[in-house]
Amino acid sequence: MSAIDSLPPLRAVIATHGLSARKSLGQNFLLDLNLTAKIARQAGDLTGCDVLEIGPGPGGLTRGLLAEGARRVVVIEKDSRCLPALQDIAAAYPGRLDILQGDALDIDPLAHLARPIRVAANLPYNVGTELLVRWLTPDDWPPFWQSLTLMFQREVAERIVARPGSKAYGRLAILAQWRAEARIVMSLPPDAFTPPPKVSSAVVHLTALEQPRFPADAKVLSRVVAAAFNQRRKMLRAALKGVAPDIEDRLLAAGLKPTDRAETVPLEGFCALAREISAG
Repeated sequence: MSAIDSLPPLRAVIATHGLSARKSLGQNFLLDLNLTAKIARQAGDLTGCDVLEIGPGPGGLTRGLLAEGARRVVVIEKDSRCLPALQDIAAAYPGRLDILQGDALDIDPLAHLARPIRVAANLPYNVGTELLVRWLTPDDWPPFWQSLTLMFQREVAERIVARPGSKAYGRLAILAQWRAEARIVMSLPPDAFTPPPKVSSAVVHLTALEQPRFPADAKVLSRVVAAAFNQRRKMLRAALKGVAPDIEDRLLAAGLKPTDRAETVPLEGFCALAREISAG
């Protein structure tokens, strides 16, 4: 018997439903319900919130979110083998779990969610970064979500919270820190998972800001940052020469040196450059 509800332990659930993790789906199951409950608590007070979860698998985190008092949890699961296990959870928490089958990259869950909304997930490794970028770059801001509590490979987590001058600093850090407060709140070793991945994992908590930290046009900023870090070893005047014909003048107007490299430029500097480029 698990410690958080009346449902069976996850190992028993996996055995009952034959849920061996599939590498092709980026699956690594976290079977310790104490750990999944701890991750759920990192999402904050869930009472009165709807929670979106991607890739619940056998439902360990799902159970943690429900046990922590989430008003409703909406899960998107691609693997049809996991549906019976998730339906057992839905039966144990009547009216509080909605199950959507399909690819999270193709499904818009907003019709199934009511604000306030939080996102919590042990993201499948093969789609995690793409989903995060989508959530950070909507057409309108503030976004649909109040916070994101997401598990990634440790390397990805460090890229999200990286500071200028570090090897991990890049486009993901700029996108995350421009519009959100981002911090690593948990670390997990490979042996916490079944099967154990080759790398450690970490949970990142991002809280949406009402307004971006510095003014900039989102599309221009994204284009500038992508160009700068695509050739991060080059000086800015070379890496960004395709962005504007007079890029050296723009860099100087933004307070940046044309000989700087992208990894040394703070978020504020990229925003200033985006404004200069937007000004025509």
